[in-house]
Amino acid sequence: VQLNTAGEEELKQLRILNELQVQSLLHYRRLFGPLVNMYELQAIPYWDISTIRRVLPYCTLSSADIAPLKKMFKGGEHSILFRFSQVLEKNSEYNSSAGNGMYRGSPQRLLLRYRYNRKNAVLYGITADKDAGEQFFKGAQRYGFDFYSFHFFIKNNTRLKALALGDFTVNMGQGLIQWQSLAFKKSADALAVKRQSPVLRPYTSAGEFYFYRGAGATLQQGKIQITTFVSFRKLNANVITDTLTNEERVSSLLTSGYNRTNGELADRNKLSQQTAGANIVFKQKRWHAGINAVAHRFSLPIQKQEEPYNLFAIGGNSWYNLSADYSATIRNMHFFGEAAIDKRGGKAMINGLQLSADPRLDIAVIHRRLAENYQALYGNAFTENTSPSNENGLYIGAAFRPFPGWRADIYYDIYRFPWLKYRTDAPSGGRDYLIQLTVAAGRKTEIYSRFRREVKEANLSVINGSSSTSHVGPVYRTNWRTQVAARINAALTLRCRTELVWFRPAGGQAETGFLSFFDAVYKPLLASWAISGRLQYYNTGSYDSRVYAYENDVAYSYSIPAFYGEGYRFYLVFQKDAGKNLQFWVRWAASIFQKRPGNEDVMSTSTAINGGGEIRLQTRISF
Repeated sequence: VQLNTAGEEELKQLRILNELQVQSLLHYRRLFGPLVNMYELQAIPYWDISTIRRVLPYCTLSSADIAPLKKMFKGGEHSILFRFSQVLEKNSEYNSSAGNGMYRGSPQRLLLRYRYNRKNAVLYGITADKDAGEQFFKGAQRYGFDFYSFHFFIKNNTRLKALALGDFTVNMGQGLIQWQSLAFKKSADALAVKRQSPVLRPYTSAGEFYFYRGAGATLQQGKIQITTFVSFRKLNANVITDTLTNEERVSSLLTSGYNRTNGELADRNKLSQQTAGANIVFKQKRWHAGINAVAHRFSLPIQKQEEPYNLFAIGGNSWYNLSADYSATIRNMHFFGEAAIDKRGGKAMINGLQLSADPRLDIAVIHRRLAENYQALYGNAFTENTSPSNENGLYIGAAFRPFPGWRADIYYDIYRFPWLKYRTDAPSGGRDYLIQLTVAAGRKTEIYSRFRREVKEANLSVINGSSSTSHVGPVYRTNWRTQVAARINAALTLRCRTELVWFRPAGGQAETGFLSFFDAVYKPLLASWAISGRLQYYNTGSYDSRVYAYENDVAYSYSIPAFYGEGYRFYLVFQKDAGKNLQFWVRWAASIFQKRPGNEDVMSTSTAINGGGEIRLQTRISF
């Protein structure tokens, strides 16, 4: 990102800067002109040393590359990436001649991707993906890969700010009606509460659900920016035929993208979806106001199972949402929010504040009120629920930096669900809070300790002799994590983490969970190769007391598996740069189990590789 020319949307795409920091940089440039040296970043209000260190690897002070459109297709970087993954343990489900639940294809997962990028101004490419268990150049996948995706994207070209053809994502407001790009909920970064992204973005992932396929454009005239888009695509869906009327309806949309078994293949591309939408924004230097609309039409009516918690679910052959969003920066305060309504009149509203109360103290507040009958197909707002619906809540977070190198992140969130939820047969609620202290002992050592406590109501069973009754009661979950990362020398970095979990349903059996791992990353100075690895032990009572742990992977891939039961986990990742334009990665991971939980199914992400492990190979060529 060119810090001297980047606009508001480009800075937000870093996902590192909050709104106050973005606005402060823009205001600094207007007052003093372009930055002369990176050290000047320390003079920008609200930019602390920690933020600057995180931003530096992705920024430059060079001027933006503005070229005529006809020259934008020359001088860019072409790259081809191929990834091969396979679980080496033999699985009885890979038997194409067996029953409906068996996988028809091979156990390899394949990814092939071509990209062209000219300084983020022109991007186009093709992505092809085959999941494990899917066929390849035969049967249902006679054209090779199961999923193909194409994108063509131009941005920052005079009045045409963005043009998207093929596959793209749309993000509006604060996610009440539409948000398809990456977005996080609550985290240890207590201030990361605002949705920030351009409306249109090229879609380059291998996921098969959260994107549109068609065309979109963003035009700007003065202070007014208009975005419109249309999409035509097929969705995987579970279709049920009414035995009385012989009419078909969709009981659920399938988002996994798996087409491995006869049953999954029968649901493939069963539903046609047509979508159109628009976004109109009026922008000033320190505030904006926008109007958003999105409408869907389906080839078959949607009617979910007749369960009480599905009373207000999306239904019928069409659906639409409307909203208005705003943001405004006043001195050291930034306000933002969105109000939305759906086809049936369901209403939702979210409002937030980011405040720099002191150079050492930042505060964030989010209030949301989402009616139980409000629904949005691609909504993804800052809520406790997965979808923005059926929730009232208040979140307060703060980041405190009492001394250089010290940071404390704290949040408290209280929420209420006015209507029923899946596995919660009554209106319910909950609360949770987090405290994390991070200490940087110089540039070589960082220590953090995090404590999180959550109380949420859910269905509980009480056994009385030979009978059992169910009621809604509180479930308590507590996590305590401590991690130490030390840079031993220029080549070697070590990390050690320990996490404890306490899980207890009201009146039920308490459980504990434990996870500890040791990481090593070795990259010799000026060497063309690097290696990293992990050795991990975990022991939990059941899936209820599971522990999550992020794992390093080959480039552009990651995993955050849930570990439960008792066992060991280890992996190695090797990277080699064979010249300027050729890179290789190899990853091998495996688990050794001491015990498995009760009768629960073993999660494939952490346990299906109990035999020979999982191997992943990747190569990238650029020219």
